[in-house]
Amino acid sequence: MDAERIHRESILIDAVAPLLDRKEYVDSYRAGGATCVAPTISAGTDSPDHALHGIGSWLRFIRAREDLKLVRTASDIEAAKRDGLMGVLFHFQGTGPFQTDLDLVEAFQALGLRMVQLTYNRRDYVGSGCEEDFDEGLSAFGKKLIRRLNENRVVVDCSHTGYKTTMDALSLTTRPTVFSHSNSATLFPSRRNIHDDQVKAAAATGGLVGVTAVPQFVVPANGGAARPSLDDLIGHIDHFVSLVGIDHVGLGLDYWWGTPPFSKTESVISEWEHYVRIGDWSPEAYPRPPHYNPPEIETPDMLIGMTQGLLRRGYKEEDVRKILGLNWLRVFREVWGE
Repeated sequence: MDAERIHRESILIDAVAPLLDRKEYVDSYRAGGATCVAPTISAGTDSPDHALHGIGSWLRFIRAREDLKLVRTASDIEAAKRDGLMGVLFHFQGTGPFQTDLDLVEAFQALGLRMVQLTYNRRDYVGSGCEEDFDEGLSAFGKKLIRRLNENRVVVDCSHTGYKTTMDALSLTTRPTVFSHSNSATLFPSRRNIHDDQVKAAAATGGLVGVTAVPQFVVPANGGAARPSLDDLIGHIDHFVSLVGIDHVGLGLDYWWGTPPFSKTESVISEWEHYVRIGDWSPEAYPRPPHYNPPEIETPDMLIGMTQGLLRRGYKEEDVRKILGLNWLRVFREVWGE
């Protein structure tokens, strides 16, 4: 099959794009054929002010660029594809900006927030992150937050979140709920990867799992650098498809500045040491860098490599289109209502 044509015609959604903290990489995603990307506006315990600054910065940046479009509805993504633009979807990797004020959900939703991850590795007001030794599940506040996110049609994201907390959330939610960027713990046991019953529970809500290309969550580092191939990453896609079907798998590739070639090794190690020191990362789940993205999709401008790899693996054109973006589009339409 014609990979170039399929890639060109497909809606491609990368639902986790923290690399866009550095907005100069917008052009790399554009060159790679991305239809919609989700920069991380806030992570972990960031304050409301930090999140407001991030949203304001992005709104100003989008306004200054004729090739970008703020995504508020699923129809906005389709319009971006039709008009040759790239959609930008606001994502929080953590609930810090809400503090304990549920009314801030309405406020941030009005500003464009469309997806919220419950925790970032550690315990917070909502529940436990995946790096905690003990997971007591959703807190009373966490249950209220799930309901408020559902009411406001914001996608609930369970990546980086502890097992019991996610299972509580998946049993409580009334809308499709996702793991935006997680791989299979069956293929590679890691605290950051997810178990088969979590995958099935997310699919049962109508949600999906976005696979991540972060090297150390694809294959073990084994005391050195993690160097996965694209086939290694597609193995996680294969596993999820075998569990829950083609309609519940997408992309949350999570390109970020902590892998070459986006930063020099010295700065990557310094960043890693900082996150280990403050307790956001453990060396077991986040082994010492550097690690290397699959070479076929090393940078966002190489995203056609994903299309080529899926076709080589034997996926049909319609299924490739679902993985690239149509599954995310369905989830967004079902949650956002448009």
